[in-house]
Amino acid sequence: MTDTAPTAVPIPGQITLPDGRVELAPGTPPPSGPYANDDLLPVPAARRTWTTYTFSALWVGMAHNTASWTLASGLIAVGMDWRQAVFTIALANLIVLAPMLLTGHAGPKYGIPFPVFARASFGVRGANLPAVVRALVACGWFGIQTWIGGEAIYFLAGKLIGTGWTDAAHIGGHAWTMWLSFALFWALQVAIILRGMETIRRFENWAAPFVLVGAFVMLWWMSDRAGGLGPLFAQPSRLGWGGAFWKLFWPSLMGMIGFWSTLSLNIPDFTRYGKSQRAQNWGQALGLPTTMTLFAFLSVLVTSGSQAVYGEPVWDPVRLAAKTDNAAGLLYALVTVLVATLSVNIAANLVSPAFDFSNVAPGKVSFRTGALITAVLAVLILPWRLYSDPRGYIFTWLGLVGGLLGTVAGILVADYWLLRRTRLDLAALYRAGGRYWYLGGWNPRAVLAFLAGGVLAVGGADFTPLTDGRPIPALSPLADYGWAVGLGTSLVVYLALTRLAPPRPAADRSPGPGRNGRKPAGSRVLSGRMPLGRVRTRLPDHGSGHHGGGRDAHE
Repeated sequence: MTDTAPTAVPIPGQITLPDGRVELAPGTPPPSGPYANDDLLPVPAARRTWTTYTFSALWVGMAHNTASWTLASGLIAVGMDWRQAVFTIALANLIVLAPMLLTGHAGPKYGIPFPVFARASFGVRGANLPAVVRALVACGWFGIQTWIGGEAIYFLAGKLIGTGWTDAAHIGGHAWTMWLSFALFWALQVAIILRGMETIRRFENWAAPFVLVGAFVMLWWMSDRAGGLGPLFAQPSRLGWGGAFWKLFWPSLMGMIGFWSTLSLNIPDFTRYGKSQRAQNWGQALGLPTTMTLFAFLSVLVTSGSQAVYGEPVWDPVRLAAKTDNAAGLLYALVTVLVATLSVNIAANLVSPAFDFSNVAPGKVSFRTGALITAVLAVLILPWRLYSDPRGYIFTWLGLVGGLLGTVAGILVADYWLLRRTRLDLAALYRAGGRYWYLGGWNPRAVLAFLAGGVLAVGGADFTPLTDGRPIPALSPLADYGWAVGLGTSLVVYLALTRLAPPRPAADRSPGPGRNGRKPAGSRVLSGRMPLGRVRTRLPDHGSGHHGGGRDAHE
């Protein structure tokens, strides 16, 4: 029997509750050493309290943002009509929901974040590979969203101050006042994240409805300018439903999937607080596809209206809002953009990479330090180049993101669902020498599967405007299907390598529960209530600066 095969033998040091959730047994010391800190430890079952409503509200807050708006409006800009754009986005979100629910399962069951979850398949050290890849993607997203927020400040200040602000001297292709606006919005987000997760939760609670109302206000304004809703629906497709549309449809679909492929990996960072699998399943199913489709519908109608009013589609909502002559309307629209951008950028693009960077050096990098690293790298990625045109944004950036992260998702799903049948050893995820240590802390099967899937998924992609040409032109036919190619390839390769060369059962030499000759505490399934208060693990405050102490015997 291989180390990945499911077994009915109880795992020492952890207990399974009647509802299927797992936590450390009462009296068991929490994991410590170089691979653990307070931010990465399992959340006790008593502190997993998020409900269906919580997850639905989270998705409403994350989906109602400027980048989501530009997904749909960008499709109008490249030639689709409103039916084609909404169909593409709705289908993409139904597809990406599947890996979202599959990877999210480990959160409420074990209370662990994504970087720790990835240790089961990539190894305790090898998990840094998908964690850093995902973190760098989040850095790019954080930069793009921060640029959008900076634009909103720039245009709002320009309307209030006048041409002295908008016609300022240019540096690096943009007015210095635009760079100042970008820096101000960057600093505002950093200030919020440094105040901790509770501040973020309170902000998300009121941001979502505010943004949705703002979207309907923009629809009312544009329909009024266009002379009713009729012209908004009447804008024809420049592609038709023939070959020209389907040629654009597939890369667009992969790009739309790529938009949320980041969350499809690190969704355990949020579902670890879920009170049950039902809560995360229903919360995400109700929150993601419906919210994204509604917001896309509003976006394409407004963008179609701009085409009727101005003769060309204005896909950037900030630039569209700046066209109004009503000062109060402009102020409301741009404040809505700011709130929407803050809402998604902090929740989706700072929280998760902060965990990812913390996983690289748990004893040295706290949650808040990881957030600061993300914010700095977001500037170095040059997000203004990625956001400069809809084709570069949708096809280059989102295509590359989807291809790489689809590759990681394939490995996670194969390992957790097909090989382990959702069974994990919590303590072994945090120590050297255990069943997830593999070869020096790395699982070479996962690394090879990642490389194979990644090369096929993005090797033939067009990297414009980041650079010219395609790295491997022979793979260009696969480029339009990057996410699916990456996920399918890595899943099959990982399964094949694990079956052909299964990892040896670990001879766990590190000190752990039950290795002193006594019966391990809590290696059983509970049939009744347990004294949850005795569990020494606590929900982290994300940035207390306190880390698990002690050095592992293998380090």
